[in-house]
Amino acid sequence: MPQDFHGVMPYLVSPVSADGVVKERVLGDLCEHLIASGVHGLVPLGSTGEFAYLNTTQKEAVIATTIAAAAGRVPVIAGVAATTVADAVAQAKSAARAGADGILAILEAYFPLSEVQIESYFAAIAAATDLPVTLYTNPNFQRADLSITSIERLSRIETIRYLKDASSNTGRLLSIMNAVGDRMKIFSASAHIPACVMLLGGQGWMAGPACVVPKPSIRLYDLCRAGKWEEAMVGQRALWSINELFARHNLAACIKAGLESQGFDVGDPLPPQAPLGAEARATVVRALEKLNK
Repeated sequence: MPQDFHGVMPYLVSPVSADGVVKERVLGDLCEHLIASGVHGLVPLGSTGEFAYLNTTQKEAVIATTIAAAAGRVPVIAGVAATTVADAVAQAKSAARAGADGILAILEAYFPLSEVQIESYFAAIAAATDLPVTLYTNPNFQRADLSITSIERLSRIETIRYLKDASSNTGRLLSIMNAVGDRMKIFSASAHIPACVMLLGGQGWMAGPACVVPKPSIRLYDLCRAGKWEEAMVGQRALWSINELFARHNLAACIKAGLESQGFDVGDPLPPQAPLGAEARATVVRALEKLNK
């Protein structure tokens, strides 16, 4: 698989039964649907994949199922998230053995960490395999996030080639782009910002909503690549309507409710998260039906 990641790469949900078993057939069917819809890659165990609520066996099953379903047609970038370096390294090596094409590196933190400690975590993941690494930065949710200075230093590690930035801060993005030059390529989050990031020189976006609106997402990407910015902004405004809904509720609950309405038996978000109530579910379903026409 060519290691040039770009385009729309959905953060996959993790379908898990009430007794804790990954629904491999459901996940495989979802992957098949997304590939048929034209996505450019698949990302198991991103934020929408509820990685914080899964055990090691479940994580490995989600990654293995995704790789088997992709069958080399699109790259699979496996999420690696941990509080310790040892666990992160073990996860990265496991994903590489399973056949992942890249690593999405996420830091979970409880105690405060210095910049040097944060950088050492990501550097250890990069050293664990020869796979290309995507750094994940989300100042809104992460206790220990990457500073622009840290991103610049990490960009000098050969295998750290991508950054998924969920800050929605174009000034920060420009500073990062200026700092890393051509050593690192940038992916956006899926909110009001992807078209703006593409205009600035981004590669695409990694995000959960693309699971439920793959074709509108791909249309937006294609318009951006073609430089049809006026049309792209029309599509961007339409996609923002579902992100507004997702911002009001639990993200995994929204994506899973949407997928259930589309015929995928992905189940509820993992406890202690709760599924959407009837009214919220109906609102999400109506919004998705409108976008997917």
